[in-house]
Amino acid sequence: MTARSAKPARPRPARRPSTKARPPRAGRTPAGPRGLYLRAKRAWDRPLTAYYLILGGSLLIIVLGLVMVYSASQIKALQSGLAPSYFFRKQLLAAAIGGTLLLLASRLPVRRHRTLAYPLLAGSVFLLCLVAVPGIGVSVNGNQNWLSLGGPFQVQPSEFGKLALVLWAADLLARKEEKKQLTQWKQLLVPLTPVTFLLLGLIMLGGDMGTTIILTAILFGLLWLAGAPTRLFAGVLGAATLLSALLIKTSAHRMSRLACIGATDPGPGDQCWQAVHGIYALASGGLFGSGLGASMEKWGELPEPHTDFIFAITGEELGLAGTLSVLALFAALGYAGIRVAGRTEDPFVRYAAGGVTTWIMAQAVINIGAVLGLLPIAGVPLPLFSYGGSALLPTMFAVGLLIAFARDEPAARAALTARLARRPASGRKPAGVRWKTMRRRVMGRPSGER
Repeated sequence: MTARSAKPARPRPARRPSTKARPPRAGRTPAGPRGLYLRAKRAWDRPLTAYYLILGGSLLIIVLGLVMVYSASQIKALQSGLAPSYFFRKQLLAAAIGGTLLLLASRLPVRRHRTLAYPLLAGSVFLLCLVAVPGIGVSVNGNQNWLSLGGPFQVQPSEFGKLALVLWAADLLARKEEKKQLTQWKQLLVPLTPVTFLLLGLIMLGGDMGTTIILTAILFGLLWLAGAPTRLFAGVLGAATLLSALLIKTSAHRMSRLACIGATDPGPGDQCWQAVHGIYALASGGLFGSGLGASMEKWGELPEPHTDFIFAITGEELGLAGTLSVLALFAALGYAGIRVAGRTEDPFVRYAAGGVTTWIMAQAVINIGAVLGLLPIAGVPLPLFSYGGSALLPTMFAVGLLIAFARDEPAARAALTARLARRPASGRKPAGVRWKTMRRRVMGRPSGER
């Protein structure tokens, strides 16, 4: 056959695109809502999630608290003949000192924290005894639970008693767990309960009912973590309830606070004035608030706008969005603390992380519940948020404890080590490497110059 007689080949028809969906390759995240959910779940389960939640959440709460303290305290300072930024400057100084304590606590190893337990407890008991001495203790708003440091600076030893109880009780329960003694109810209660009652008695001598409730919540949280049986737990709870009812019944001031739960009218003698105006502040904020600094309730209507009722001012100026943001930050902090306590194998870390989380969450619930009119006004500040250096310093140290515990997890420690190993020794980018989005490295093209 010659070349002329060869017939040209017919072109093949183009294949139609297949309408069947290809299954996703192994290791590839599917698209759509399910893929978004899987990516979020993987990110949430990373070893350093608790570390970042504690660090980022606490810093955001502190920064937002400084802003709200400055906004809520200006009128109060002017009414007292002080500079408008007086309370803000004191809180900023306390935050700077607290930042140093947070950094120190986050860098100390766990065994160093255990050595602080007994000295801190002894110091707290000594200071609480000084508060009860006439002429030495300072009375504020009817409660004698302060010590003067000279000038405008005062300290409240009961705030440091919370930290002392957490560290001492965690060390005590860890030692007993290592000796397998927590199966006996006497070992659970002694000497944990007597020492706690000693702290409660010294605090109640000054009339601080709010701190007493928080210490009781810490005791219950530690007993629950230690695996106390239901009968024992119910017995301690019943005894604490009866004692609280007796203390409330014998005080007309505490009875009036209990009567203000859910109040919508100041009542006779304006006994519910503070509770009602806290609700007014939240109600007038709307969705996004009246604007930062534009609160009306802080102009003498709300007695404690920068301490106990700063959450109400936040709702008035930042609205529902602002209050929900604060609640979300506290929820993230609480979740991270529970995660640290649940994933550790060290009994001291478990009890200390659980005690700190119980302390911060219980105090936040008591404060916010009082502002919302769901709980009696206990006179406790919102942790890390309200004005008050005595409350801020031990709380920031406790947050440093959580950070140290989160970094001490085996998986988190391995992730941090691997991250440091990938980092260049000089701390700079390698020569000829350009960093682009999506975390890809692209070698830089030569410029042509010699």
